[in-house]
Amino acid sequence: QVQLVESGGGLVQAGGSLRLSCAASRNIVSFNAMGWYRQAPGKQREMVATCTRDGEANYADSVKGRFTISRDNAKNTLYLQMNSLKPEDTAVYYCNARTLIVNYWGEGTLVTVSS
Repeated sequence: QVQLVESGGGLVQAGGSLRLSCAASRNIVSFNAMGWYRQAPGKQREMVATCTRDGEANYADSVKGRFTISRDNAKNTLYLQMNSLKPEDTAVYYCNARTLIVNYWGEGTLVTVSS
């Protein structure tokens, strides 16, 4: 069984920064890809950033230039550095890891950006 545990969310002023962490219970190299998704109140869950096993990163247009996804394989941890935060970034952020056939999700961490 794979567990993903997010941390680092909280309340921050617009323009501020947060770094989210996702600790996995096994070697993250075993996943084909990992990523961060978010769900704002009344909205569908959307992709924020993903990273493949070979290190290729992709970002939603809304966060390009502000967010950076990275991974530390030795620590089995995925990160999302969020800078220049906007109120529109307010959401529950979820860590995702997937193999060819299975999708794993954390329980989420809340990010609230006030203006």
